[in-house]
Amino acid sequence: MEGLRLQSFVAFYITTPIYYVNDYPHIGHAYTTVVADVLRRYRQLFGEETLFLTGVDEHGQKVQAAAEKRGLPPQQHCDEMSQNFRDIWKELGVEPDRFIRTTDAFHKQGVQAALQQLWDAGEIYASEYEGWYAQADEIFYTEKDLVGGKAPTGAEVVRITEKNYFFRMSKYQERLIRHIQDNPEFIEPDFRRNEVLGFLKQPLNDLCISRPKSRLSWGIEIPFDRDYVTYVWFDALLNYATAVGYAQAEKAGEFEKFWNGNEACVYHLLGKDILTTHAVYWPTMLMALGLQLPRTLFAHGWWLTADNEKMSKSKGTVVRPLDVKNLVGVEPFRYFLLRDIRLGSDAQFSVPLVLTRVNSELANNLGNLLSRSLSLVGKYFDGKVPQPGDDPRTLDLARMAAATGSRVRDAVLSWEPQQALGHIIDLMTAANQYLADRAPWKQAKEDLPAAGETLYAALETLRIAGILLSPVMPQKAAELLKRVGWEKAVAYEDTLNWGGLEPGSPVVSGDPLFPRIELPEAQA
Repeated sequence: MEGLRLQSFVAFYITTPIYYVNDYPHIGHAYTTVVADVLRRYRQLFGEETLFLTGVDEHGQKVQAAAEKRGLPPQQHCDEMSQNFRDIWKELGVEPDRFIRTTDAFHKQGVQAALQQLWDAGEIYASEYEGWYAQADEIFYTEKDLVGGKAPTGAEVVRITEKNYFFRMSKYQERLIRHIQDNPEFIEPDFRRNEVLGFLKQPLNDLCISRPKSRLSWGIEIPFDRDYVTYVWFDALLNYATAVGYAQAEKAGEFEKFWNGNEACVYHLLGKDILTTHAVYWPTMLMALGLQLPRTLFAHGWWLTADNEKMSKSKGTVVRPLDVKNLVGVEPFRYFLLRDIRLGSDAQFSVPLVLTRVNSELANNLGNLLSRSLSLVGKYFDGKVPQPGDDPRTLDLARMAAATGSRVRDAVLSWEPQQALGHIIDLMTAANQYLADRAPWKQAKEDLPAAGETLYAALETLRIAGILLSPVMPQKAAELLKRVGWEKAVAYEDTLNWGGLEPGSPVVSGDPLFPRIELPEAQA
């Protein structure tokens, strides 16, 4: 990873996409949102001021159609469905600072302010439009875009001719290309940036940003023509700015801090399927509005089935996150989501894969080290942290442990949380090997101080690991730290130096922190 990414910022603002309320959250939603939550927690651990946004997209034809199918007014449908997302994020330990709904009054105000500004500046114009429209995508396509008579996504299309309003997106094509080329961190990973640049080699059309109320009534009204509502993508993308005060005089300071100021650092985490709208529509909108662009758009991959196929509702292969959470526990599930896929790549998802990862790394490695160490401290040292020592093998482990915090930080700032967790597991593996080699259960019978040194080193390694795991598993990490005798508040600086545990501090035994989990017979 390029060194330019290894930076921290005063005002770190991370967002997920806002999710359509026409269905229940699935594993893809959970992945994006848990990753964003963990990255925000790591930035907090590193001492940055942070803000984390998620929410729901409540306008558009798909939402209107879903409400009609349920026989409900759109607003009631949205109220009920948006709560599903709030409830699931709470169950998964996700704690956003803001949860935005595009029916929020301040958001509507911001969208209409943006539209009016662009209209007054001549950046929006009216024109007759004829083209192919895919309701499932809520996007117009040209003839050359179609694949076998359908949208590139496979959605059905219909021919539509109507008057609409257009944003002069094509005007900003060359400026956008230059920005992408001059700012390698703007679109991550690298190959996604190349995809967008490839897309921009073709002439960029202007963007239709309205829908006539005669066809769609559920949306934000165009301020300069009450017969139209706003195109759902134009509406939705503005949420990232309205959530932190755009077009709200009383929040001008916050908007400057988290979006438009020199210290602002905006990261959009999103699925690769919506990269074009975020990498083309959104920055050109911001350019026209005279606003600062996000620092990074990071497009992650998809979770695939065990057969390496994209999960599909029609095939019944979509995984509901609470089903997995109920099997392995919320924090082991969070750990799996961060550990088992390189951010940006696709990966297989199956329950056996979850259990293998949880059992091997959390139960057998981390959990086993904790259980054995506490048991021996209880047996030979009256349940109190023993005295440290300076055997060369101990010092080797100490150097590795003290370096792990920096390695984890560098990996997180490089968008590599999987690697960050790998560094922690490597430390746990080394500590388990150290314990096995020195065999404190034997040392205690021949050289009690040597056994104390061994167990101090094991507990101290666990302390450092507990702090570094706290963004991923806050409750489990807090319990681990309590058990090894660490009562201080979690602080990143305390991972960088060996010897934080005070000899004589009481340790706390208990049930296994990560019990092994067996696959239910029905899924075996």
